[in-house]
Amino acid sequence: MRRGRSLLTLRAERLAEMLTISRRERMVIGVALGGLALVALYLFAVEPLINRAADLTELIPAREATLQARQRLIAQRTRLTEEGAEAAKTFEEQQARLLPGPTAPLAASELQTVVKEVAAAANVDVRSERVLPVADLEGLVEVPIELTVAGSIRDIVALLSQIERTRRLLTVKDLKVRVVAVGQPREILATLIVAGYLLPQAAGGST
Repeated sequence: MRRGRSLLTLRAERLAEMLTISRRERMVIGVALGGLALVALYLFAVEPLINRAADLTELIPAREATLQARQRLIAQRTRLTEEGAEAAKTFEEQQARLLPGPTAPLAASELQTVVKEVAAAANVDVRSERVLPVADLEGLVEVPIELTVAGSIRDIVALLSQIERTRRLLTVKDLKVRVVAVGQPREILATLIVAGYLLPQAAGGST
């Protein structure tokens, strides 16, 4: 009877020993659980952050390029605005130099007045003048006159120079020079065509 109990007791002790976890085994299990926790932390926290950082790193150059493109666009828009304002100013200045209308004959009369003033300032003698037919240019009406003047070579050069710098927008379309007399080579006759310009709307109903 005692022997049977001893055998049962022994078996119970062995079973208890088998079920009892040793300190070393607990350490191994703890390390394993800690490792699993680190793996889970990496998979669910660290790795997503790394992937997001990589995505942001790839997006940075694209965003920088977009920002630079916008900056260039703003700078270009500013430059175009400035150029447009300068062009408008230049157009207004040149428009003020056109012949006044509202008709081509009135514009031709103004042109004759301006040319006579310039000829007097250049000390040349106007021998003849006549109004030529107007020409329709793209955006402008050309109003030409032909005049013949007499003077020295220096005076003729001064006349041409002053025509270029007059308050009106004028161009010399043609120039022919000849000596007045064989015995007077210093005095020459110059026949030139000078043209002024008129806006088409101002020249309406005139030819």
